[in-house]
Amino acid sequence: MNELNVQFEKIRQSQTVAMGDRIMALKAAGRAIVGLQMGDPDFATPPAVLDAAFKAMQDGFTHYAPSRGTLELRRAASAKLQRDNSVSYDPETELLITHGGIHAYYLAMQSVVNPGDEVLVPDPSWATHSNMAIMLRGNVVRVPAPAENGFIPYFESWEKALTSKTRVIVLNYPCNPTGAYLTREYLQKLQDFAAAHNLWIVSDEVYENLYYGEKPTSVAAIEGAQERTLLVHSFSKTFAMTGWRVGYLAAPARVIENALKAGQNSITCVAPFVQKAAAFALTDPDVRQTSETMRLAYARRRELVLRISHELESDKVLVTPPMGAFYFFLDMRLLKMTSVEICERILEEVGVGLVPGSAFGAQGEGFLRMTIAASDEDVEEGFRRIMAWAENLKI
Repeated sequence: MNELNVQFEKIRQSQTVAMGDRIMALKAAGRAIVGLQMGDPDFATPPAVLDAAFKAMQDGFTHYAPSRGTLELRRAASAKLQRDNSVSYDPETELLITHGGIHAYYLAMQSVVNPGDEVLVPDPSWATHSNMAIMLRGNVVRVPAPAENGFIPYFESWEKALTSKTRVIVLNYPCNPTGAYLTREYLQKLQDFAAAHNLWIVSDEVYENLYYGEKPTSVAAIEGAQERTLLVHSFSKTFAMTGWRVGYLAAPARVIENALKAGQNSITCVAPFVQKAAAFALTDPDVRQTSETMRLAYARRRELVLRISHELESDKVLVTPPMGAFYFFLDMRLLKMTSVEICERILEEVGVGLVPGSAFGAQGEGFLRMTIAASDEDVEEGFRRIMAWAENLKI
Protein backbone atom coordinates (compact mmCIF):
# COMPACT_ATOMS: atom_id res chain seq x y z
CA MET A 1 0.00 0.00 0.00
CA ASN A 2 1.28 3.49 -0.85
CA GLU A 3 2.61 5.52 2.09
CA LEU A 4 1.05 8.78 3.25
CA ASN A 5 2.71 11.99 4.40
CA VAL A 6 4.01 11.00 7.83
CA GLN A 7 3.94 14.61 9.09
CA PHE A 8 0.19 14.31 9.52
CA GLU A 9 0.63 11.52 12.05
CA LYS A 10 1.79 14.29 14.42
CA ILE A 11 -1.34 16.39 13.92
CA ARG A 12 -4.81 15.94 15.40
CA GLN A 13 -7.95 17.19 13.73
CA SER A 14 -9.49 20.30 15.28
CA GLN A 15 -11.40 19.48 18.47
CA THR A 16 -13.41 22.67 18.00
CA VAL A 17 -14.64 21.50 14.60
CA ALA A 18 -15.20 17.98 15.90
CA MET A 19 -17.29 19.28 18.78
CA GLY A 20 -19.29 21.43 16.37
CA ASP A 21 -20.03 18.41 14.21
CA ARG A 22 -21.19 16.42 17.24
CA ILE A 23 -23.46 19.23 18.39
CA MET A 24 -25.08 19.50 14.94
CA ALA A 25 -25.73 15.75 15.02
CA LEU A 26 -27.23 15.95 18.53
CA LYS A 27 -29.45 18.86 17.53
CA ALA A 28 -30.60 16.95 14.44
CA ALA A 29 -31.54 14.10 16.78
CA GLY A 30 -33.72 16.47 18.81
CA ARG A 31 -31.38 17.35 21.71
CA ALA A 32 -31.58 20.89 23.09
CA ILE A 33 -27.90 21.84 23.01
CA VAL A 34 -26.40 25.20 23.94
CA GLY A 35 -23.36 25.56 21.70
CA LEU A 36 -20.62 27.57 23.38
CA GLN A 37 -17.74 25.97 21.53
CA MET A 38 -17.27 27.99 18.33
CA GLY A 39 -15.15 31.09 17.73
CA ASP A 40 -17.63 32.50 15.23
CA PRO A 41 -19.39 35.81 15.95
CA ASP A 42 -23.14 35.44 16.33
CA PHE A 43 -23.62 38.76 14.53
CA ALA A 44 -24.44 39.11 10.85
CA THR A 45 -21.92 40.65 8.49
CA PRO A 46 -22.85 44.38 8.26
CA PRO A 47 -25.47 44.80 5.47
CA ALA A 48 -23.45 47.56 3.80
CA VAL A 49 -20.58 45.10 3.34
CA LEU A 50 -22.97 42.68 1.63
CA ASP A 51 -24.13 45.50 -0.63
CA ALA A 52 -20.54 46.32 -1.56
CA ALA A 53 -19.93 42.68 -2.53
CA PHE A 54 -23.18 42.45 -4.54
CA LYS A 55 -22.35 45.63 -6.43
CA ALA A 56 -18.84 44.39 -7.15
CA MET A 57 -20.24 41.15 -8.60
CA GLN A 58 -22.72 43.08 -10.70
CA ASP A 59 -19.89 45.31 -11.91
CA GLY A 60 -17.94 42.30 -13.16
CA PHE A 61 -15.47 41.69 -10.33
CA THR A 62 -15.84 37.93 -10.76
CA HIS A 63 -12.59 36.96 -12.50
CA TYR A 64 -8.99 36.64 -11.37
CA ALA A 65 -7.57 39.32 -9.13
CA PRO A 66 -3.90 40.22 -8.65
CA SER A 67 -2.11 37.59 -6.54
CA ARG A 68 -0.87 40.30 -4.19
CA GLY A 69 -4.45 41.47 -3.74
CA THR A 70 -6.05 44.55 -5.21
CA LEU A 71 -4.15 47.77 -4.65
CA GLU A 72 -7.37 49.27 -3.26
CA LEU A 73 -7.49 46.72 -0.43
CA ARG A 74 -3.76 46.84 0.23
CA ARG A 75 -3.96 50.61 0.55
CA ALA A 76 -6.94 50.28 2.90
CA ALA A 77 -5.05 47.76 5.02
CA SER A 78 -1.97 50.01 5.07
CA ALA A 79 -4.09 52.97 6.20
CA LYS A 80 -5.72 50.83 8.88
CA LEU A 81 -2.35 49.69 10.27
CA GLN A 82 -1.13 53.28 10.39
CA ARG A 83 -4.35 54.55 11.99
CA ASP A 84 -4.97 51.79 14.53
CA ASN A 85 -1.54 50.28 15.18
CA SER A 86 0.90 53.14 14.50
CA VAL A 87 2.90 51.07 12.02
CA SER A 88 3.70 51.97 8.43
CA TYR A 89 3.67 49.38 5.63
CA ASP A 90 4.13 50.04 1.92
CA PRO A 91 1.00 48.72 0.18
CA GLU A 92 3.05 48.03 -2.97
CA THR A 93 5.66 45.75 -1.41
CA GLU A 94 4.89 44.93 2.25
CA LEU A 95 1.29 43.72 2.19
CA LEU A 96 -0.33 40.59 0.78
CA ILE A 97 -4.05 39.78 0.74
CA THR A 98 -4.80 36.25 1.89
CA HIS A 99 -7.59 33.71 2.09
CA GLY A 100 -8.33 34.49 5.74
CA GLY A 101 -6.06 34.77 8.76
CA ILE A 102 -5.14 31.08 8.72
CA HIS A 103 -3.83 31.44 5.17
CA ALA A 104 -1.87 34.54 6.18
CA TYR A 105 -0.30 32.48 8.97
CA TYR A 106 0.45 29.64 6.56
CA LEU A 107 2.17 32.01 4.10
CA ALA A 108 4.13 33.65 6.92
CA MET A 109 5.42 30.33 8.22
CA GLN A 110 6.06 28.98 4.73
CA SER A 111 8.16 32.05 4.01
CA VAL A 112 10.57 31.82 6.95
CA VAL A 113 10.60 28.23 8.30
CA ASN A 114 13.02 25.66 6.90
CA PRO A 115 12.82 21.93 7.70
CA GLY A 116 14.30 21.29 11.13
CA ASP A 117 13.95 24.89 12.33
CA GLU A 118 12.60 25.25 15.84
CA VAL A 119 9.48 27.36 16.38
CA LEU A 120 8.63 28.66 19.86
CA VAL A 121 4.88 28.58 20.52
CA PRO A 122 3.25 29.57 23.83
CA ASP A 123 1.21 26.90 25.59
CA PRO A 124 -1.78 27.16 25.67
CA SER A 125 -2.48 28.50 22.20
CA TRP A 126 -4.64 27.78 19.16
CA ALA A 127 -3.63 24.36 17.83
CA THR A 128 -3.05 25.61 14.29
CA HIS A 129 -0.06 27.64 15.43
CA SER A 130 1.79 24.42 16.22
CA ASN A 131 0.21 22.22 13.57
CA MET A 132 1.20 24.51 10.71
CA ALA A 133 4.83 24.52 11.80
CA ILE A 134 4.77 20.73 11.98
CA MET A 135 3.20 20.48 8.52
CA LEU A 136 6.11 22.56 7.20
CA ARG A 137 8.57 20.17 8.89
CA GLY A 138 9.56 22.58 11.59
CA ASN A 139 10.03 21.44 15.18
CA VAL A 140 7.68 23.01 17.71
CA VAL A 141 8.92 23.90 21.17
CA ARG A 142 6.06 24.73 23.54
CA VAL A 143 6.80 27.59 25.94
CA PRO A 144 4.65 27.28 29.09
CA ALA A 145 2.26 30.15 29.71
CA PRO A 146 0.80 28.99 33.03
CA ALA A 147 -2.45 30.13 34.57
CA GLU A 148 -0.55 31.24 37.66
CA ASN A 149 1.17 33.92 35.52
CA GLY A 150 -1.99 35.06 33.75
CA PHE A 151 -1.29 32.72 30.81
CA ILE A 152 1.82 34.72 29.93
CA PRO A 153 5.18 32.90 29.70
CA TYR A 154 7.68 33.77 32.39
CA PHE A 155 10.40 35.47 30.41
CA GLU A 156 13.03 32.99 31.47
CA SER A 157 10.92 30.30 29.76
CA TRP A 158 11.69 31.87 26.38
CA GLU A 159 15.38 31.87 27.26
CA LYS A 160 15.25 28.26 28.43
CA ALA A 161 13.58 27.16 25.18
CA LEU A 162 16.20 28.80 22.96
CA THR A 163 18.66 26.62 21.03
CA SER A 164 20.92 27.15 18.03
CA LYS A 165 18.04 25.87 15.83
CA THR A 166 15.46 28.40 17.03
CA ARG A 167 14.23 30.58 14.16
CA VAL A 168 10.71 31.82 14.98
CA ILE A 169 8.67 33.08 17.92
CA VAL A 170 4.90 32.77 17.42
CA LEU A 171 2.61 35.17 19.27
CA ASN A 172 -1.20 35.29 19.40
CA TYR A 173 -2.47 38.15 21.52
CA PRO A 174 -5.22 38.64 22.53
CA CYS A 175 -4.91 34.90 22.89
CA ASN A 176 -7.22 32.13 21.78
CA PRO A 177 -8.20 30.53 24.19
CA THR A 178 -7.25 32.63 27.24
CA GLY A 179 -7.85 36.23 26.17
CA ALA A 180 -4.50 37.29 27.67
CA TYR A 181 -2.20 39.80 25.96
CA LEU A 182 1.25 41.23 26.54
CA THR A 183 2.19 44.64 27.89
CA ARG A 184 4.28 47.04 25.82
CA GLU A 185 7.15 46.53 28.26
CA TYR A 186 7.04 42.74 27.83
CA LEU A 187 6.90 43.12 24.04
CA GLN A 188 9.94 45.39 24.07
CA LYS A 189 11.87 42.84 26.09
CA LEU A 190 10.76 40.07 23.72
CA GLN A 191 11.79 42.11 20.68
CA ASP A 192 15.22 42.72 22.21
CA PHE A 193 15.51 38.96 22.83
CA ALA A 194 14.53 38.23 19.21
CA ALA A 195 17.00 40.78 17.88
CA ALA A 196 19.83 39.40 20.00
CA HIS A 197 19.25 35.90 18.62
CA ASN A 198 18.24 36.82 15.04
CA LEU A 199 14.69 35.43 15.35
CA TRP A 200 11.57 36.12 13.35
CA ILE A 201 8.36 37.03 15.18
CA VAL A 202 5.09 35.84 13.63
CA SER A 203 2.25 37.65 15.41
CA ASP A 204 -1.36 36.52 14.95
CA GLU A 205 -3.37 39.63 15.83
CA VAL A 206 -6.82 38.64 14.53
CA TYR A 207 -8.44 39.41 17.92
CA GLU A 208 -6.78 42.82 18.23
CA ASN A 209 -10.08 44.74 18.27
CA LEU A 210 -11.64 42.60 20.98
CA TYR A 211 -10.32 43.96 24.28
CA TYR A 212 -11.86 45.04 27.58
CA GLY A 213 -9.32 47.45 29.00
CA GLU A 214 -6.37 49.20 27.43
CA LYS A 215 -6.02 48.48 23.71
CA PRO A 216 -3.33 45.86 23.08
CA THR A 217 -0.09 46.95 21.42
CA SER A 218 0.99 45.40 18.13
CA VAL A 219 4.47 43.95 18.42
CA ALA A 220 5.37 45.65 15.13
CA ALA A 221 4.92 49.02 16.87
CA ILE A 222 7.74 48.21 19.30
CA GLU A 223 11.00 49.96 18.52
CA GLY A 224 13.18 47.80 16.29
CA ALA A 225 10.61 45.02 15.84
CA GLN A 226 9.08 45.72 12.43
CA GLU A 227 12.09 44.47 10.44
CA ARG A 228 11.71 40.98 11.97
CA THR A 229 7.91 40.86 12.45
CA LEU A 230 5.24 39.21 10.30
CA LEU A 231 1.72 40.41 11.18
CA VAL A 232 -1.32 38.18 10.58
CA HIS A 233 -4.67 39.97 10.26
CA SER A 234 -8.20 38.90 9.41
CA PHE A 235 -11.66 40.36 8.86
CA SER A 236 -13.36 37.37 10.50
CA LYS A 237 -13.69 38.48 14.13
CA THR A 238 -13.71 42.27 13.75
CA PHE A 239 -16.40 42.42 11.06
CA ALA A 240 -18.22 39.06 11.57
CA MET A 241 -16.88 37.89 8.20
CA THR A 242 -15.65 34.39 9.08
CA GLY A 243 -17.12 32.80 5.95
CA TRP A 244 -15.70 35.40 3.58
CA ARG A 245 -12.15 34.07 4.03
CA VAL A 246 -10.16 37.25 3.69
CA GLY A 247 -7.19 38.55 5.65
CA TYR A 248 -3.74 39.98 5.05
CA LEU A 249 -0.09 39.55 5.88
CA ALA A 250 2.11 42.58 6.65
CA ALA A 251 5.84 41.91 6.62
CA PRO A 252 9.20 43.06 5.21
CA ALA A 253 9.24 43.11 1.40
CA ARG A 254 11.59 40.12 1.08
CA VAL A 255 9.20 38.03 3.18
CA ILE A 256 6.23 39.14 1.09
CA GLU A 257 8.06 38.02 -2.06
CA ASN A 258 8.29 34.50 -0.63
CA ALA A 259 4.70 34.62 0.61
CA LEU A 260 3.52 35.77 -2.82
CA LYS A 261 5.05 32.70 -4.43
CA ALA A 262 3.40 30.46 -1.84
CA GLY A 263 0.06 32.21 -2.38
CA GLN A 264 0.24 31.96 -6.16
CA ASN A 265 0.80 28.23 -5.85
CA SER A 266 -1.89 27.58 -3.26
CA ILE A 267 -4.92 29.80 -3.96
CA THR A 268 -3.89 32.04 -6.94
CA CYS A 269 -5.87 34.96 -5.54
CA VAL A 270 -8.69 36.04 -3.24
CA ALA A 271 -12.04 36.62 -4.96
CA PRO A 272 -12.11 40.23 -6.19
CA PHE A 273 -15.68 40.95 -5.04
CA VAL A 274 -14.67 39.78 -1.56
CA GLN A 275 -11.74 42.18 -1.68
CA LYS A 276 -14.07 45.03 -2.67
CA ALA A 277 -16.25 44.28 0.35
CA ALA A 278 -13.21 44.04 2.63
CA ALA A 279 -11.84 47.39 1.45
CA PHE A 280 -15.26 48.91 2.13
CA ALA A 281 -15.29 47.44 5.65
CA LEU A 282 -11.92 48.98 6.46
CA THR A 283 -12.78 52.43 5.16
CA ASP A 284 -16.48 53.02 5.84
CA PRO A 285 -17.05 54.84 9.17
CA ASP A 286 -20.46 53.25 9.76
CA VAL A 287 -19.09 49.71 9.31
CA ARG A 288 -16.25 50.45 11.67
CA GLN A 289 -18.79 51.69 14.21
CA THR A 290 -20.70 48.42 13.80
CA SER A 291 -17.49 46.63 14.74
CA GLU A 292 -17.28 48.72 17.89
CA THR A 293 -20.91 47.86 18.70
CA MET A 294 -20.03 44.16 18.52
CA ARG A 295 -17.06 44.67 20.82
CA LEU A 296 -19.31 46.35 23.39
CA ALA A 297 -21.76 43.44 23.16
CA TYR A 298 -18.98 41.00 23.98
CA ALA A 299 -17.99 43.23 26.89
CA ARG A 300 -21.58 43.07 28.16
CA ARG A 301 -21.61 39.26 27.94
CA ARG A 302 -18.25 39.14 29.72
CA GLU A 303 -19.77 41.11 32.59
CA LEU A 304 -22.81 38.82 32.55
CA VAL A 305 -20.62 35.75 33.09
CA LEU A 306 -18.65 37.48 35.84
CA ARG A 307 -21.88 38.54 37.58
CA ILE A 308 -23.28 34.99 37.51
CA SER A 309 -19.97 33.62 38.72
CA HIS A 310 -20.02 36.02 41.66
CA GLU A 311 -23.66 35.19 42.36
CA LEU A 312 -23.11 31.42 42.45
CA GLU A 313 -19.68 31.49 44.15
CA SER A 314 -18.49 28.02 43.18
CA ASP A 315 -15.00 26.85 44.13
CA LYS A 316 -15.27 24.12 41.48
CA VAL A 317 -15.36 26.53 38.52
CA LEU A 318 -12.81 29.32 38.82
CA VAL A 319 -13.46 32.21 36.47
CA THR A 320 -10.74 34.63 35.40
CA PRO A 321 -11.89 37.73 33.48
CA PRO A 322 -10.42 37.59 29.95
CA MET A 323 -8.48 40.67 28.87
CA GLY A 324 -9.51 40.23 25.25
CA ALA A 325 -10.93 37.91 22.55
CA PHE A 326 -14.37 36.37 23.21
CA TYR A 327 -13.63 33.35 25.36
CA PHE A 328 -13.56 32.37 28.99
CA PHE A 329 -11.00 29.73 29.93
CA LEU A 330 -12.80 28.08 32.83
CA ASP A 331 -10.55 26.57 35.49
CA MET A 332 -12.04 23.21 36.56
CA ARG A 333 -8.84 21.56 37.78
CA LEU A 334 -10.36 20.91 41.22
CA LEU A 335 -12.65 18.31 39.65
CA LYS A 336 -9.64 16.01 39.16
CA MET A 337 -10.78 14.92 35.69
CA THR A 338 -9.25 15.46 32.28
CA SER A 339 -10.63 18.37 30.30
CA VAL A 340 -11.88 15.94 27.65
CA GLU A 341 -13.83 13.97 30.25
CA ILE A 342 -15.33 17.14 31.75
CA CYS A 343 -16.27 18.37 28.30
CA GLU A 344 -17.91 15.07 27.35
CA ARG A 345 -19.89 14.87 30.56
CA ILE A 346 -21.15 18.45 30.35
CA LEU A 347 -22.29 17.86 26.79
CA GLU A 348 -24.03 14.57 27.54
CA GLU A 349 -25.46 15.43 30.96
CA VAL A 350 -26.51 19.08 30.64
CA GLY A 351 -26.30 19.77 26.91
CA VAL A 352 -23.61 22.45 26.67
CA GLY A 353 -20.93 22.34 24.00
CA LEU A 354 -17.43 23.46 25.03
CA VAL A 355 -13.83 22.81 23.95
CA PRO A 356 -11.41 20.92 26.21
CA GLY A 357 -8.45 22.99 27.30
CA SER A 358 -6.04 20.20 26.40
CA ALA A 359 -6.77 20.99 22.74
CA PHE A 360 -4.62 24.10 23.26
CA GLY A 361 -1.67 22.42 24.95
CA ALA A 362 -0.55 20.79 28.17
CA GLN A 363 -1.04 24.01 30.15
CA GLY A 364 -4.72 23.90 29.19
CA GLU A 365 -5.39 20.59 30.92
CA GLY A 366 -8.21 20.96 33.44
CA PHE A 367 -9.63 24.04 31.69
CA LEU A 368 -12.55 24.42 29.27
CA ARG A 369 -12.93 27.11 26.62
CA MET A 370 -16.35 28.76 26.59
CA THR A 371 -17.23 31.31 23.93
CA ILE A 372 -19.27 34.46 24.49
CA ALA A 373 -19.70 34.80 20.73
CA ALA A 374 -23.25 33.60 21.24
CA SER A 375 -26.50 35.29 22.22
CA ASP A 376 -26.86 36.73 25.71
CA GLU A 377 -29.52 34.09 26.39
CA ASP A 378 -27.31 31.18 25.32
CA VAL A 379 -24.32 32.51 27.24
CA GLU A 380 -26.37 32.84 30.44
CA GLU A 381 -28.24 29.53 30.06
CA GLY A 382 -25.12 27.59 29.11
CA PHE A 383 -22.98 29.03 31.89
CA ARG A 384 -25.66 28.43 34.52
CA ARG A 385 -25.93 24.80 33.40
CA ILE A 386 -22.16 24.40 33.71
CA MET A 387 -22.12 25.90 37.20
CA ALA A 388 -25.04 23.76 38.38
CA TRP A 389 -23.46 20.59 36.97
CA ALA A 390 -20.18 21.26 38.73
CA GLU A 391 -21.87 22.17 42.03
CA ASN A 392 -23.85 18.92 42.06
CA LEU A 393 -20.78 16.83 41.28
CA LYS A 394 -19.46 14.68 44.09
CA ILE A 395 -15.65 14.89 44.31
